[in-house]
Amino acid sequence: METLLADIRAFVRERWHPLEDRIDREGAIPEDVVDELRRKGYFGWSIPEAYGGLGLTTEELVLCAMELSQASVALRARVGTNTGIGSEALVADGTEEQKRRWLPRMATGELTGCLALTEPDAGSEATNIQTTARRDGDHFVLNGTKRFITNAPLADVFTVIARTEPGTRGSAGLSAFFVERSPGLTTGEPYRKMGQAGSPVSDVMFQDCRVHASQLIGGREGVGFQTVMKVLNKQRLHLSALCTGPAIRMLDLAIAHTTQRSQFGQALANYQLVQAMIADSRTEIFAARSMILEAARARDRGEDVALTASMCKYFASEMCGRVADRAVQMFGGSGYIADFSPIERYFRDVRLFRLYEGTSQIHQLNIAKQVLREAAA
Repeated sequence: METLLADIRAFVRERWHPLEDRIDREGAIPEDVVDELRRKGYFGWSIPEAYGGLGLTTEELVLCAMELSQASVALRARVGTNTGIGSEALVADGTEEQKRRWLPRMATGELTGCLALTEPDAGSEATNIQTTARRDGDHFVLNGTKRFITNAPLADVFTVIARTEPGTRGSAGLSAFFVERSPGLTTGEPYRKMGQAGSPVSDVMFQDCRVHASQLIGGREGVGFQTVMKVLNKQRLHLSALCTGPAIRMLDLAIAHTTQRSQFGQALANYQLVQAMIADSRTEIFAARSMILEAARARDRGEDVALTASMCKYFASEMCGRVADRAVQMFGGSGYIADFSPIERYFRDVRLFRLYEGTSQIHQLNIAKQVLREAAA
């Protein structure tokens, strides 16, 4: 494990950091870098060894994620869907045949996956799925639109949640499918976004898309929402770690800047108001890291982490936003101007963390509901 962490650390600092400005300008990751990620096995971290992956535990996965994400978000987004939401539905609930069919190719990075859950009217209300999957002999016919799907423009395979029982509402009647890019499935042009250049996001459209019944995850209808919640409980821990890495990076940059830049005859870091921002940032990073590792270990012990995963995602994403704001403040004008520092880019990149995979407000509600339920019990 230490060897892997050291390799990630070296890759991020020696290979990735020098490319960040170029990727931000061009909006794409050079293909030779993607090939390097494939050779290193980065696409298969959490895929079991039996299917060609590294089979990392949850604790090992979050430790790797904290190292990988000390870089522009495009890096973790390129591999993260395969190590998280893109493959986890198969890992958790797929049949043996489904796992052997797709997971080895995802582990090598031959296939890039994504999770197609969110819709125009199903964001925070994730159960309001309108995409339908109508049974037609040995196939299902999918129709509908998914929105805000990370990696959709370059994905080869899609974990899709669709309604298989007409007339049902909420989580009832939802099923999960593993869909290959094929006729009837199209992806839109990548959106123009506030940040995260190099991580393409777009709509996914299904128009009479025929999917063989063998692609129904687990071979069971009506349990798709349970499958996606298994995916999200793990992914929220993964994402929490991916929020913590950028905070570490931004604080490192701010410390370097404030110790080197002088004003009024001394380094900025000598001023107590600057020291307060450093102290608050370091303390919150430590708190997030500690929470995430404890929750990851609990998941590895087989415990229910629905509550703790939600708390981790809420705290870590909000923490990262606070660290980003302080970093801009510590850099001063240089933190606002892209020509002088990467902080402006990081500030834009991390803003999304508080929105996707559950907004902070949705997590507050979920946390409160679970706490009150526990109290009533």
